[in-house]
Amino acid sequence: MKADPKAEAAAPAPGSPKKKKLLILIIGALVLIGGGGATAWSLLHNKTDPAHKVVAKVGPPVFVPIESFTVNLQPETGDQYLQIAFTLQVASQEQVELIKVNMPKVRSRLLLLLSGKKASELNTVDGKQELIKEIVALVRLPFEDKGPPQDVTDVLFTSFIIQ
Repeated sequence: MKADPKAEAAAPAPGSPKKKKLLILIIGALVLIGGGGATAWSLLHNKTDPAHKVVAKVGPPVFVPIESFTVNLQPETGDQYLQIAFTLQVASQEQVELIKVNMPKVRSRLLLLLSGKKASELNTVDGKQELIKEIVALVRLPFEDKGPPQDVTDVLFTSFIIQ
């Protein structure tokens, strides 16, 4: 039996451009539908329960003022001294209390650090910024053997006089 010539002419050949276009359109539509479905599922199911939500503590900064004190600097061109006052910025009120209770240790550490400095090291902005880093590192040191470090984040100078 012979095939109907009209039926063969109506059906596109297997490798015809119409079939390729149709296949590309179907694949594109499936990708779009799949992507949209995945996005919708993600938005609906990734909401965290408020009871399990971790909220970062955001509030005003906490400060510990350090009383002004004077130290002799290392001599360069005669006797020079530094009169300094500053405020420590810490992470919490608990840190404020810990530093206040240990203020004699804090002041002793600071006096030892500052009395080893020369005026020329402290006169520049870079010198002051380096001093801030040194003070933060010094105050962060634990007050007890194997104790936790203090959470000091910054030093803010309120008075800085070299004579």
